[in-house]
Amino acid sequence: MQSITTDKAPKAVGPYAQAQRAGNLLFCSGQIGLNPTNSQLAGEDILSQATQVFSNLKEVLEAADLSLQSVAKTTVYLTNIADFPKVNELYANAFGDHKPARAAVEVKSLPLGALIMVECIAVYE
Repeated sequence: MQSITTDKAPKAVGPYAQAQRAGNLLFCSGQIGLNPTNSQLAGEDILSQATQVFSNLKEVLEAADLSLQSVAKTTVYLTNIADFPKVNELYANAFGDHKPARAAVEVKSLPLGALIMVECIAVYE
């Protein structure tokens, strides 16, 4: 296995890698809306945080020589499922015509008080 790290996404806030390559698969750890330059949440609202989440995922994927178009599966964690329509619009813009498999679930809380976390699995072809 190979660990993937980049300074263009937030540093891990625990004992884990930003992503781990195993064969032709890349497993990206959950990203919250932390700004990588100051380690603060990008904002207090779902749109600000979700925008940062997709930017962070993009940077981790690029560090692994992949892109959002390489993603096969995502899991979206929301502290308020009522935010799903707003997140869904950002999600559609981030992925364009590419439509990975997805699960979206409401959770009680997320690290650092985040409103959203997204993890993904990408494929090297």
